[in-house]
Amino acid sequence: MDPYIAPGSTPRQSATSGLKDCFIGTTPLQKRLESVRKQVSVLPTPPRRKIPQCSQLQEDVDPQKVAFLLHKQWTLYSLTPLYKFSYTNLKEYSRLLSAFIAAEKQKGLAVEVGEDFNIKVIFSTLVGIKGTQRDPEAFLVQILSKSQLPSQNREGKVLWTGWFCSVCGDSLLETVSEDFTCLPLFLANGTESNTAIIRTWFQKTFDCYFSPLAINAFNLSWMAAMWTACKMDRYMATTEFFWSVPCSPQSLDISYAIHPEDAKALWDSVHKTPGEVIQEEVDLFMDCLYSHFHRHFKIHLSATRLVRVSTSVASAHTDGKIKILCHKYLIGVLAYLTELAIFQIE
Repeated sequence: MDPYIAPGSTPRQSATSGLKDCFIGTTPLQKRLESVRKQVSVLPTPPRRKIPQCSQLQEDVDPQKVAFLLHKQWTLYSLTPLYKFSYTNLKEYSRLLSAFIAAEKQKGLAVEVGEDFNIKVIFSTLVGIKGTQRDPEAFLVQILSKSQLPSQNREGKVLWTGWFCSVCGDSLLETVSEDFTCLPLFLANGTESNTAIIRTWFQKTFDCYFSPLAINAFNLSWMAAMWTACKMDRYMATTEFFWSVPCSPQSLDISYAIHPEDAKALWDSVHKTPGEVIQEEVDLFMDCLYSHFHRHFKIHLSATRLVRVSTSVASAHTDGKIKILCHKYLIGVLAYLTELAIFQIE
């Protein structure tokens, strides 16, 4: 049961152990969102959540698109509802956004809509990325480079990707009119400069607002518990926790690695509510980890700050970075992120 510590290793490295023991101004959108904010801000954190399961709706998703979404680091944002967005205009949006990007990158130069650029923007739907039939269809936006050789018509590499979704976002859907499309979760992969340009275009075009979505230690603990509770056909990664210890002249990082089967055994020992996770179980799960670590290293992890968790299902960082690793639980991971995004809307 004791962790194996390589000679000279420290808590900053990793300890492998066996454990048993989802508004500003006065525009129509912002007036509506003010009422949403008042409702959402008083909602308590749910004392229980369902363990993520494979969604039947996910069966409609193009396997190639799902594979494209996995194993990439995404930066998270919450997004207020889009005003007058239409799925029938995706090709027009592609053309307009291409022109906007070109204009932003060529400040001071006249750019005509429809002019040929060295980039191409593609909007496409992500059928099946939803938790209920009421959720709006998710959609993907990609910026691709274009070959500058006349003989080559092939599209170049993907320069930037972002996608918009709502998984089990009924609480927000019920508060807005039909003029709005509710996709509160936005995930971006690419340079910050491209993300800023895309955000600006969407905000100007659809009267919406983006906010970075950080994940605090409380929610990281919930993620760790829910993802550990998921049944895996086979484990792809070690279960790891990372804590930050503020100190001078620089912070100390503590990494704690656990065999995934041992982490699941620990969870099973504290889990008493079939199909659900409750707050008491999350607290007990983390307390067991803290106690085990203290027994071997005499360090109180409860006095530090949890900044990242990593499992075979997904990994998440407090600064709003997520990497989804398991296609089976894609919808379950997005449902919790949607919940957090809705709670953050202001």
